[in-house]
Amino acid sequence: MADEQLTLADIRAQRNALQGEEDAISFVRRLAQGRLDLVQDEQRRRASGAQQPVGSLTDRLADVFGQQHGGGSARPPRETNVPADHPLVLELDQLCEHYQFESMENIDDKSLDELAGALGMFEKSCSGQRHDLFEKIDALTAELVRRVREGGAGSIVKES
Repeated sequence: MADEQLTLADIRAQRNALQGEEDAISFVRRLAQGRLDLVQDEQRRRASGAQQPVGSLTDRLADVFGQQHGGGSARPPRETNVPADHPLVLELDQLCEHYQFESMENIDDKSLDELAGALGMFEKSCSGQRHDLFEKIDALTAELVRRVREGGAGSIVKES
């Protein structure tokens, strides 16, 4: 429950800030999922004995993001603008550089498996962070609803 001394405007501002954090984490998580999909495609390609993939890594990443994965959040989407220097973006970029994501077709199977594992762990960490944020956002929303119900419709107008 939120601090009783906070105004409705304060609670809304906190909730909006947390939603912005969640948007950024969600975006980076989707990036990690797309890259993991590409690594898994490479693993399947190798297991089947198929030739080298056609198209650049960028083209293949665009194909992955163009596919529907289903599931997802029941929450309505919001416009997301995540800067390239966001800490999670930088962390994902460093992870990919360390495990040679951009040249995954040329690394050995063990290194490819390590890349897949690292991306999976990163995605799982982002999922955990999102879950924690959802709990905080939901608690703030519940507090807003409680206060509006107790204060009546007039409290919406006074503090909007």
